Amino acid sequence: MSELLEAHASNPSNQDVIRRVLRRRDLILFGLVIVGPTAVYPVYGIIQTVSHGQAALSYLVAMVAMLFTATSYGRMSAVYPSAGSTYTYVQQTFNPYIGFLAGWAMILDYFLLPLIGIILPALTAARLVPSIPYSLWVIFFTAGITLVNVLGIRTLSHANTVMMVAMTACMVLFIALAIRYVAMHHGAGALVSVAGIYPPHHFSGGPIMLGASIAALSYIGFDAISTLAEDSVNPEKDIGFSTVIVCIIQTAICVATVYFAALAWNDYHSFAHINTAILDIGRRIGGQIMFLILTAVLVVSGISCALTGQAGSSRLLFAMGRDGVIPQRLFGRLHPRFGTPTRAIYITSGALLIAALLSSYRIAVETLNFGAFVGFILVNLSVIQHFWITGKQRSGRTLLHNLLMPLAGAVVCIYVWLNLSIEAKTAGFIWLGIGVVYLAVHTRGFKQAPSMWRGIESK
Repeated sequence: MSELLEAHASNPSNQDVIRRVLRRRDLILFGLVIVGPTAVYPVYGIIQTVSHGQAALSYLVAMVAMLFTATSYGRMSAVYPSAGSTYTYVQQTFNPYIGFLAGWAMILDYFLLPLIGIILPALTAARLVPSIPYSLWVIFFTAGITLVNVLGIRTLSHANTVMMVAMTACMVLFIALAIRYVAMHHGAGALVSVAGIYPPHHFSGGPIMLGASIAALSYIGFDAISTLAEDSVNPEKDIGFSTVIVCIIQTAICVATVYFAALAWNDYHSFAHINTAILDIGRRIGGQIMFLILTAVLVVSGISCALTGQAGSSRLLFAMGRDGVIPQRLFGRLHPRFGTPTRAIYITSGALLIAALLSSYRIAVETLNFGAFVGFILVNLSVIQHFWITGKQRSGRTLLHNLLMPLAGAVVCIYVWLNLSIEAKTAGFIWLGIGVVYLAVHTRGFKQAPSMWRGIESK
């Protein structure tokens, strides 16, 4: 699959490459690899803490928002099968200005993904080798991913499958060991208990919503399935179906993981390190071997996230610089030897290094979800705008698909989005404010379309 995607990206006009060969099972596998069956590990301690021990319920709430949004991504990818992204849907459905802000929010996500991918391995390595301070690990991982991205990397044909097998094996082993631990120490009857869902006599809706806003991180990337619309045999049906199935499977994995983790360690107040709490639970249920396995999985997944995240952010900045939306001299140039956007890579690396040293993992996670939920809200509204308002498809079953479902998705996403922490919302709104100011200057007070659309409109 990765070879097809690489050829597709490098030569989009080649009709021999752009063959519709991907079926539902391929799309589902791709989506599960992107979101990752171990995605809950880095955020478990945070979700369990902020939700007051109600992580399982937080994931169920997040699932509702994701299912409606997944359906909306499927609808819009059928309308615009050549480019499956929030940026394209919003720009085409509304106008260039809102589309620009959607792209601006994407830049925030592209920056925060590698940031999280640096902070998490650094925290994990500092737990494993405490004699080396966290700051040195940050510098080490930042320098490493920068070097790889400057030199350029080729996608290995079976990398996704190998990572999926490794992560799935780790997930199955963790759940099995947690079940074994609970049964041995508390009896088989303890495996079915409300304590794994919420603390007895302590149910609270507000913390659940805050937990859901962080739990959404475990779904980030599911929308990437829509980018394979051109390669899908039946994109009108398979993209939406596959996206929904991935959300359901991911929810089942995450809920099972947090449920048995909560039973194995039922006092979230006693987490010594909430950012790496899963490591302590792993040591309790499987000893030092499981601790090392989880450490390896967290480090490898973090590095992979950082590598792909920085590659994506630098290339997005390069594309926008090439189009003249941001300074071309800084961002719109490729290295003559390596063929990579080295200036954009160096700039993002410097920003990542500073941010990793100054910010916390929790704030980075929540701010990432700020940008992601902006995109989710806009995609749901795009369905209403395109089908219900512009297309006037308002009768019979279309009422459900074109209005009620995307509206429900938008409302739930807005509610979860509003329950982000003050710090995350402050950082997110500052970023959007910078985008508005930049757009106003770039378009001379919104009197012109952004550069890329001026070029499109002149053709």
